[in-house]
Amino acid sequence: MMQQYRSNSYLFGGNAPYVEELYESYLDNPGSVPEKWRAYFDALQHVPATDGSESRDVAHAPVVESFAQRAKANAFAVKASAAELAVARKQVHVQSLIAAYRTLGARWADLDPLKRTERPKIPELEPAFYDLSESDMDITFSATNTYFTTAEQQTLREILQALRETYCGSIGAEFMHITEPVEKRWWQQRLESVRAKPSFTAAQKTHILDRLTASEGLERYLHTKYVGQKRFSLEGGESFIASMDEVVQRGGERGVQEIVIGMAHRGRLNVLVNTLGKMPKDLFAEFDHTAKEELPAGDVKYHQGFSSDVTTAGGPVHLSLSFNPSHLEIVNPVVEGSVKARLDRRGDKEGDTVLPVLVHGDAAFAGQGVVMETLALAQTRGYYTGGTVHLVINNQIGFTTSDPRDSRSTLYCTDVVKMIEAPVLHVNGDDPEAVVLCTQLALDYRQEFNKDVVVDIICFRKLGHNEQDTPSLTQPLMYKKIAAHPGTRKLYADKLVA
Repeated sequence: MMQQYRSNSYLFGGNAPYVEELYESYLDNPGSVPEKWRAYFDALQHVPATDGSESRDVAHAPVVESFAQRAKANAFAVKASAAELAVARKQVHVQSLIAAYRTLGARWADLDPLKRTERPKIPELEPAFYDLSESDMDITFSATNTYFTTAEQQTLREILQALRETYCGSIGAEFMHITEPVEKRWWQQRLESVRAKPSFTAAQKTHILDRLTASEGLERYLHTKYVGQKRFSLEGGESFIASMDEVVQRGGERGVQEIVIGMAHRGRLNVLVNTLGKMPKDLFAEFDHTAKEELPAGDVKYHQGFSSDVTTAGGPVHLSLSFNPSHLEIVNPVVEGSVKARLDRRGDKEGDTVLPVLVHGDAAFAGQGVVMETLALAQTRGYYTGGTVHLVINNQIGFTTSDPRDSRSTLYCTDVVKMIEAPVLHVNGDDPEAVVLCTQLALDYRQEFNKDVVVDIICFRKLGHNEQDTPSLTQPLMYKKIAAHPGTRKLYADKLVA
């Protein structure tokens, strides 16, 4: 008998509060108590219920606290009326509607400058799906988890209007697949507070128009002066140059001192002249074959690298465009390795001072394995470069097909980046202000969280794969629309004049 008492003497009355506290901790989280106590408490569970099943004990403290709070609030005496319950149910439906727009709004956004794709019917974006009718539109609901206004309440009409402006305009934002709540809230705050609409000054708008004019002007000159020579024209995607300009200027403001750029052929000559500042006469000399060939065998114009220093509001930024072979995306790991070396040389472990920028084509981004291999190393300790800004020149005709159902198995060409939970901003290339806003948000996100981010500029390709190709033979309907398109610069200039 004494032996039995000794074996459980720790259960005597004086220890009861301590044991009770341990037991509460165990019920809340079994891993929070020592192993011996866990084994003891485990043995107390699995109490047979009256129906023969086994059940576990529940924590007592929350139950006691609940009764105490309800007693203070006199909640036992009052029952909610049916009308109050109906309003509460509608409030839940409004929250579901808000979540649906954040998740699915990008699929209903106005993203195609050629207006070839019909907006899909998405029932979850309609109030009727949640039993909300026209009579509910002027009822006031809580809007505390949104950033459209500082007011804590808004009518359903106001909430719906704000949701459609933010998530279904020229920008389709995908960020709800991110598992980190802080990052999700960051995107919600940044997009909803401005309703995904830029507010630039007249000087900033004029500068954007200047970049579009420089981009289009170079391409038209080359097309006139050097007929039939390969140059992989950027026409149809001129907003990309405005985006690149913002990457450099915004990066300089945010403390970036070096930018390493990797890109394939499309738009490369334009980047050389209008972003890196290569002298046009040097480019023309290469077309005329009067330029000095430094390499024994030479190389084609749209493979060559370049470096320069550009002035920004935050100080000078060194730009480096990597040499690129024909195998499109194979330059990605080269750029990341160069950035890693530069960061190591600077002793920068976070990656704030050197920025990798990778420019992709829509088909290569979805189709080449080296993209996934590079992404797989993006957040590892040995290969980490502080996050990459990916810009996609999405001209919607990869693999010589204009129907995505024939070119890939994913909805978007950028879906591969969801493997590392990178946010994606799809943007209509015919809205250059929205393109610049997306670039600003991408730069800010990268500097804030040091992770990859994608801007998918959905545009078109006015000419063929190269200037000896006639795409209207394989895509007659698409190129009939392209022939009627006045060009991004003309559309934007007319908008500014108006």
